[in-house]
Amino acid sequence: MADFKTHIGTSCTLGAGYAALGAYYGLPIEAALVAGGLCGLGGMLPDIDSDSGVPVRETMGFAAAVTPMLLVDRFQHLGLNYEQMVLAGGLSYLFVRFGIARLLMRYTVHRGMFHSIPALLIFSGVAFLLCGYGNLHLRYFKAGGVFLGAFSHLALDEIYSVQWTGGRWRFKSSFGTALKLWGDSAWDNFSVYSKLLVVAVLILSEPMIMEQYGQLSPVVVNTEAIRERLRLSPGAPGSLSLSRRASVLTTTGESWPYCSMIIGSLRISTATTRSFE
Repeated sequence: MADFKTHIGTSCTLGAGYAALGAYYGLPIEAALVAGGLCGLGGMLPDIDSDSGVPVRETMGFAAAVTPMLLVDRFQHLGLNYEQMVLAGGLSYLFVRFGIARLLMRYTVHRGMFHSIPALLIFSGVAFLLCGYGNLHLRYFKAGGVFLGAFSHLALDEIYSVQWTGGRWRFKSSFGTALKLWGDSAWDNFSVYSKLLVVAVLILSEPMIMEQYGQLSPVVVNTEAIRERLRLSPGAPGSLSLSRRASVLTTTGESWPYCSMIIGSLRISTATTRSFE
């Protein structure tokens, strides 16, 4: 199979071409560069089940650093303030860097179901969920970068499992273990397809997806309800704080007079506060 440096070099080269292609077709240069970087990262992802410490450490360290940055747009959509976003970003880094990494090192085997087509789709789907909240085309393009990078890894593993020796082609025992739909373990197959199902439901529950294509899934996660739940004031169970209520009203465009009152004066009377209710 190809070594770690070969995978990184190939995915980064593809990422540079992918970014150039996006910029050529009119995507914002910064978005195209992010997509190219994700392509480079995607080339490392199938090796997160590696027996060696280097691929796991490098991959999880880079993924942990990138994840909070990709989540900034979603944090803003949830209405988090600056301090809350800092805390959420730090927690997401620790969760990926130490929580997920430890689970992977303990419960996975190399060349298992992380080297498979369903895992490839999971990587791409998670990238779609992480990459912002708005423009669908940009999210598709960034997720496509992860797909391209991860696919290059699997394809290289299959290519390197074929050798020309003794005047004929010989297949290693690893041939066919990368680009596979299922493995030998029934539990591993159930686990990876369950994860793929969860990712698919989350994607189909995205408001932008439902707005564009309608409800495609019989099961939908109400992300808007979760967002409003996070906006609840801790001091008054079941009610919104004044500043957050103004944020909701501004977002929905229902009460511009109230917003102008808040902006125009820092002293809001009790009667004005009650008018929000």
